[in-house]
Amino acid sequence: MSLHAQLSPEALARLHRQRRNSTISSIAIAILTVALIALALGIFLLPALVQESPTIITYPGTLDEEIQQEEKKMQTKIQRKPTPPASSRTKVIVANTASPTAIQVPDVDVTTPSLEYGDMDLGSNWGGGGGLGGGFANVPATMKKRCSPEDRAARLLETGGTPECEEAVMKSLRWMAKTQKPDGSWGSQHAVAMTGFSLLAYLGHCETPLSPEFGDNVLRAITYLVNVGLKNDYRLTVKDAASIQWVYEHGIATYALAEAYTFCKSLSVDIPQLAEVTEKATQIIIDGQGKSGGWVYKFEPTNGGDNSVGFWQIQALKAAKHTGLFNESKLNRTARNALDWLEKVQGKNGAIGYRNDSNRSPGLTGGGVLAFQLWDKATSSAARSGIKYIVKNSEFKWGEESANLYYHYYNAQAMINRGGSEWKDYNERFREELLKAQKPDGSWDKGAGGNHGAIDVHMATCLATLMLEVYYRFLPGTGAVN
Repeated sequence: MSLHAQLSPEALARLHRQRRNSTISSIAIAILTVALIALALGIFLLPALVQESPTIITYPGTLDEEIQQEEKKMQTKIQRKPTPPASSRTKVIVANTASPTAIQVPDVDVTTPSLEYGDMDLGSNWGGGGGLGGGFANVPATMKKRCSPEDRAARLLETGGTPECEEAVMKSLRWMAKTQKPDGSWGSQHAVAMTGFSLLAYLGHCETPLSPEFGDNVLRAITYLVNVGLKNDYRLTVKDAASIQWVYEHGIATYALAEAYTFCKSLSVDIPQLAEVTEKATQIIIDGQGKSGGWVYKFEPTNGGDNSVGFWQIQALKAAKHTGLFNESKLNRTARNALDWLEKVQGKNGAIGYRNDSNRSPGLTGGGVLAFQLWDKATSSAARSGIKYIVKNSEFKWGEESANLYYHYYNAQAMINRGGSEWKDYNERFREELLKAQKPDGSWDKGAGGNHGAIDVHMATCLATLMLEVYYRFLPGTGAVN
């Protein structure tokens, strides 16, 4: 049994009015509370919002700002501003040499690359791990993988390298940095060739004039070679024109300058007369080709060809093609003539030796194979025959004749371009032997080199470094390795 109270109409109306008034009051109180909370937060946060943005301070390079011309020391200073507008410019100061024809204390204009790289890891060396988000987007596709730490590490593992290979490369680059001369060169003899080797090794790790650790070394090396060209009618050598072997230096140094120009153009680094010397030096190579398609000492117009000389000219021409400074048809025509010569002198066993004798210095075969690969003939019968010869005859035992670094510099590139089981087997022959041979200071002894081995510790170190950079320095020239 339940009881129900019945409200009168007047009481019910009063109850509805009370509920309505209570609801309105609750809403008003809630709005007022929110407003008070917002006001309190505003009082506490307003000072932080209006606080002046901190001043970003940039620091110059480690070298003194003044140019010590009396000491004739080349100095560089790269200052990078914190904002990335395209119009901002940075000055790189390069000291002059004593020659009146050398670069006279140029102001090198460097467009500051964008610093907005998102979450990209720039690594310890911008340029030696600078990523592709900055100026590297215009670098040829075959060269890009060396410029991102992530890509470089991935390529290293994918192609059979190890973290120890990268550690060895860094040790050698630091050894080179310590042994560079004040004028930007290296080596006690053949300074132009040795500087070209070093520059190629730095560029092989994507070290550029903007790299924090090695930028000064790279810039001084480039400037040294440019100065040499300006003083010698664009011949890249310090030797007299009557010297028969200056063509080696010229080919190696032209190769290095052309690759340097490609990077500098992509990064908007304007080094005075770099383009001029690169273009003129390359033209000397084109003009120096013999009627046979080969090159010989002094670039004499003979019907023969010294393949040890020619391989450097062929590599230089390929690097020049990437610069965009040339009519490609001219370069392609010169390269075709060179490959025709190599096919002509290749032995039935696949060997490509010295001049037209495949039995003389057949260890040069890797250079011939690389030449075909560089100029889109990787699948030709000549290239395949050369690979078979290397597989059958190449060994690498440190301290023995087989560890000829001059030969294996070519073999390593030719074999990784080939890929597959041939590259895997070759990689296992040389990698650990080469790593174990590196000295604690980062250098390699020249070892037993034969007629075409390393002539000194510096050359040995550069060639060994380039061999260990092969895992990422270029993308393979064939489809055998992705």
